[in-house]
Amino acid sequence: MRRRYPLPMYLAGALAARTGDEMSGPALLLAGYALTGSAAGASSLLAGITVAAVVGGPVLGALLDRARHPGRVLAGALIVYAAGLGAILVGLVRLPFAVTLLIAVSAGPVAPALSAGWSAQLPGVVPPDRLPRAGAFDAMTFNAASLAGPALAGSIAGALGAPAALVVSAVLVGAAVPAAWTLSAPSGPGPRVRAAPLRADLAAGARIIVDRPALTRATLTPALSSTAQGMLAACSVSLGERVLGGAGRAALLLACASIAALTANAVLARFPPPLAPDTIVWAGALVQAAALALAAHAGPALLLGAVLLAGAGEGPQLTAVFAIRQRESPPRLRGRISTACAGAKLTGYALGAAAAGPATAWSLPGTLLLAASVSALAVAAFFAVPSTATPAWEDVRSARRSRTRGGGVVRRPDDGSSTPRPAVTSRRGRTPSPGGRARRTRPPP
Repeated sequence: MRRRYPLPMYLAGALAARTGDEMSGPALLLAGYALTGSAAGASSLLAGITVAAVVGGPVLGALLDRARHPGRVLAGALIVYAAGLGAILVGLVRLPFAVTLLIAVSAGPVAPALSAGWSAQLPGVVPPDRLPRAGAFDAMTFNAASLAGPALAGSIAGALGAPAALVVSAVLVGAAVPAAWTLSAPSGPGPRVRAAPLRADLAAGARIIVDRPALTRATLTPALSSTAQGMLAACSVSLGERVLGGAGRAALLLACASIAALTANAVLARFPPPLAPDTIVWAGALVQAAALALAAHAGPALLLGAVLLAGAGEGPQLTAVFAIRQRESPPRLRGRISTACAGAKLTGYALGAAAAGPATAWSLPGTLLLAASVSALAVAAFFAVPSTATPAWEDVRSARRSRTRGGGVVRRPDDGSSTPRPAVTSRRGRTPSPGGRARRTRPPP
């Protein structure tokens, strides 16, 4: 029997990688502005390294799923990301800005490794009965990293300079490489079979997300919620300046949201709620919509309460999304599904932040109300997805051919591949035998 990887080591590696990731965003902004003197250039670096994640996420997930040692693939992705951060810093000093921006875009595709790449390996760390609790702890590393990362970036930049913050971010990501290298593959049913072409693997992951309503909702709703969160982050500087008395207090707002999310997840890990994860996903989006609407016309105390409320909705929603992915994703496709969903969230966050930047110059309350509308749209999108997926056309054709032969309905296996599987029962009381012939299940008259 395979010895399981220690959960504390998994959490330590995930926390180091995710803290470095959360540091990298503010550090890129600070270093870009300090070395180029252009706020627009600094923002374009962050947008470039973030938006590229939607392209690289599915490919990275497919490589993780196909690998005999997925931990080594994950470690390689961490090395690429850490090296990319270092190359960006060198480029800001020595290379034209266009080349540096290209380096940022090239490093972005492996960014989902720092989030969903770890989470996809969690079933290989703990037994199935401990997976929900371990998933809650895994989500807490996100909240702790989002709290510590920006604070570390600001503190180090103030004490040692903005480039030092980017260096520490790269070092934290690199520190997670040993923990990732020794991760073992989640045990799956049956022996390992010959891998399908990469294009087929990518199509299989996308098909599962589309065909399974729970996964569709767990991808679409969090992506829209993440867009609203990016809009709130972009508004935080203006909120700090206009409501709290200083632009530097924007970090206080983001810290309050992270503290609330971390606290909510800690409570749920200790006292699991009776609600299904699917319910928590849309309820979390609804809570965030109410919080953003409250923040639009709030004084200092009410604004802090609204931000705390937004974090309390965000944290449990993330834990619920992890639970749904683990429940609905076939083991063979878990990595590519997780990284594709993470890429969608990262892209939504980047688009929300990019859209809110110019909008705040028009109207800060209007931008917050727009963010609340996007979060409310996430709730509507959840319920707009049908409860049952429409069967694919190849399934219908297979069923018709099977009925024509008098056999059982042929359906695709749950892992998204195109290999047909005979159904358990068939027409006229016959059941397919192992040899392929139908045998009677009741005596002849």
